[in-house]
Amino acid sequence: MTQEEARLAADRERTAYWKRWGCYLSERQWGTVREDYSADGTAWDFFPHDHARSRAYRWGEDGIAGISDNHQRLCFAIALWNGEDAILKERLFGLTGNEGNHGEDVKEYYFYLDNTPTHSYMKYLYKYPQAAFPYSQLVEENQRRGRHSREFELIDTGIFDQDRYFDVFIEYAKAAPEDILIEISITNRGPEAKTLHLLPTLWFRNTWSWNLNEQEKPWLKISESNSNFSTIEAYHHDLETRWLYCNETPELLFTENETNYERLFGVNNASAYVKDGINNYVVNGHKNAVNPNRIGTKFAARYELQIGAGETKTVRLRLSDVQNLTVPFGTDFDTVWQQRQREADEFYQRICPFPLSEDRRNVQRQAFAGMLWSKQFYYYVADKWLKGDAAGPPPPASRLHGRNHEWVHLFNEDILSMPDKWEYPWFAAWDLAFHVIPLAMIDPDFAKLQLSRLTREWYMHPNGQLPAYEWAFGDVNPPVHAWAAWQVYQLEQKMYGRADKKFLEGIFQKLLLNFTWWVNRKDFEGKNIFQGGFLGMDNIGVFDRSVELPTGGYLQQADGTSWMAMYCLNMLTIAFELAKDNPTYEDIASKFFEHFLYIADAMNGVGDAQIALWDEGDGFYYDALHLPDGRQCPMKVRSLVGLVPLCAVSILEPEILDRFPGFKQRTQWFLQNRPDLTRNIACMQKQGVGERRLLAIAYPDKLRRILEKMLDATEFFSPYGIRSVSKVHASHPYTLTVDGQEYRVDYEPAESSTGMFGGNSNWRGPIWFPINYLLLESLQKFYRYFGDDFKVECPTGSGQMLTLKEVAIELAQRMIDIFLTDASGRRPFYGGTEKFQNDPNWRDLILFNEYFHGDNGAGIGASHQTGWTGVIAKLIQQCAEQVLSD
Repeated sequence: MTQEEARLAADRERTAYWKRWGCYLSERQWGTVREDYSADGTAWDFFPHDHARSRAYRWGEDGIAGISDNHQRLCFAIALWNGEDAILKERLFGLTGNEGNHGEDVKEYYFYLDNTPTHSYMKYLYKYPQAAFPYSQLVEENQRRGRHSREFELIDTGIFDQDRYFDVFIEYAKAAPEDILIEISITNRGPEAKTLHLLPTLWFRNTWSWNLNEQEKPWLKISESNSNFSTIEAYHHDLETRWLYCNETPELLFTENETNYERLFGVNNASAYVKDGINNYVVNGHKNAVNPNRIGTKFAARYELQIGAGETKTVRLRLSDVQNLTVPFGTDFDTVWQQRQREADEFYQRICPFPLSEDRRNVQRQAFAGMLWSKQFYYYVADKWLKGDAAGPPPPASRLHGRNHEWVHLFNEDILSMPDKWEYPWFAAWDLAFHVIPLAMIDPDFAKLQLSRLTREWYMHPNGQLPAYEWAFGDVNPPVHAWAAWQVYQLEQKMYGRADKKFLEGIFQKLLLNFTWWVNRKDFEGKNIFQGGFLGMDNIGVFDRSVELPTGGYLQQADGTSWMAMYCLNMLTIAFELAKDNPTYEDIASKFFEHFLYIADAMNGVGDAQIALWDEGDGFYYDALHLPDGRQCPMKVRSLVGLVPLCAVSILEPEILDRFPGFKQRTQWFLQNRPDLTRNIACMQKQGVGERRLLAIAYPDKLRRILEKMLDATEFFSPYGIRSVSKVHASHPYTLTVDGQEYRVDYEPAESSTGMFGGNSNWRGPIWFPINYLLLESLQKFYRYFGDDFKVECPTGSGQMLTLKEVAIELAQRMIDIFLTDASGRRPFYGGTEKFQNDPNWRDLILFNEYFHGDNGAGIGASHQTGWTGVIAKLIQQCAEQVLSD
């Protein structure tokens, strides 16, 4: 057991709380639904970036490379000033959903370089320009550009020319669970000496302004100050006392984390010192903006650093529960630092002991780091948010009938994995199902906790629905949580030798409620053909699938129905595992087997008077539009909607049928008495390799025909993975005219050209890792049944015949290639950005984008959505393990 694993064990057993402090600060709290108290739900406009430095947040805090305790009472982050900016750089800037030509978009360069599950060691890099930050230029140029133009990025302004920027490295190492060493190293990459003001900042989240009965207000004050270091005492009635040790002799600045009402609203301030007081003191020279008595709820130590060209200067701090450290920055500081770095290396070598190139290991390590840096304290109590606070003005009456008003039970106050702490600083249900795959490799306890929380009564709706995301908790995401739970269970068993059936049974019981909600709410006609709405794939359809159709009627969704078939098989698999200890689950397994048969049969042909979702002529699955007059027509868009049916596949090992004769007897009854339900699918009739049985919607002929298109370079098969829409639609767009209005789907390999769902994500051509990962796993399952005798042409038309195992390996490698340097030394995900491709201080820094260009693999969308793109860490591991076994 490595030292990091020992710390994880101590935290799990509650003998030492190594996870109490971590990188739990958001990177954007402004512009969120939680902070929106407008009448019309315009979150971006109600709390803009310009307000963030002056206005106290209600539900959370943000900062650069920040940390906090697990209830975010006390926060630490850095602020910077280059002497040119109009404001302190206290938080990351980006465009709102209304400002960007492709929706919201962070306009900064920062990188998650390292992290361990207990946050015993963490490293972050921020690149800070030396010229004035071009806030207005970024907004104005992106607003000038239309949706058919690419985004205007920070690097396009020329601000990094001649390397006129600072590399700011922020590192943390824990000497003990409550003793955190902090080192900030700043390198001047530019050609001449420059001055940088570094302001490490400590503050309390404002909890006292919203509650008339708030207990004692916390405070920060100077405990000691000498020629070697200063000590700031931080007292909170619920957290007790902490001390921040600041080395050398910085200027010590205090203010309050209170709203500057005078600046924002033209009325008198409640406090003489306000949230932007330190900003006003440093940038504007307002000497009375900070408290001369040097006490408050927000503090910064101001280091004015003269840094020569190519020079690095370092500042050290220590946030500790230990009072009166006489030598806080002595030899023990260096010893702990080196030890934690070494232990991090040992831990990740233990996680992936297989031979890997340095490049692959770097990508995997940064993927894990991104997963861990994306943790965030998420606080949102819907009832309080809807009704308003006792100490504040009442919210508009429209609020009680607006966004999320049906989710009054929701009470979230947890550390959760975010899709992206700037662009998506709120949990998303189906994203989370993919987050837990790489997280389970390094911290299965945290992965299990994420899935369990979503099914707890203060998350899950009483009717069984899982909350989607804060913009609309009632939206519907694909039901992939049973799949994720089984994945986590298996990963923990494989990598750590622990089979946590208590977790598996607990989440299974709650998912029974969710499954019932799907059956009752999303099967419009009760015929096992499901709707579901947009199902997370924003603009993939002809229409916005989350709202009323312009034609009237409803969609019979190939993806919605397939997700439910997959859900049945996932629950069936879990039921068998639980039945090994409790025979009751054998009967439940039979129920899910039967339900799968009904869904699969409906999927392949829903009756004489209706239309099948399977198109025999095209050899593909499509949605079907059900019109008010009873007519139906297939929506012949060749997209991931028609590939999701491949994910509804499960293998039954022979020992399962031998162990559960009752189940075997019931399946035999169905095979004999209901041939109508099993005629078009794989349903255990025939033994495969190793006497395995197969349950799948797409059985040999359908499977081959679908794969023929999926593996065709002129359709779905990109050099970097499976496209979300076939390239056929580049020259043959799908069009439909309704009441004189044309609706169409083109192949768009990059950003979206429509404003559907804000326009900040595009499912009409790019490569998305979550579906690619599921398809890859499905190929592996099919291979386990068919073995080496079943081969397909890959790529289609190449004449090369591969087993499904080999196809899966090929797909995984194409996905990995997005991040690796190619023969010319370029990384596809950086596209044509030359500085990233060629500069030694940029080229090995990895970003894990939301999605990727369908033709060239360039990263698009949210730049730090390590969340589900983080499954690349698992694929790298899988490929390395496969090579070793072969």
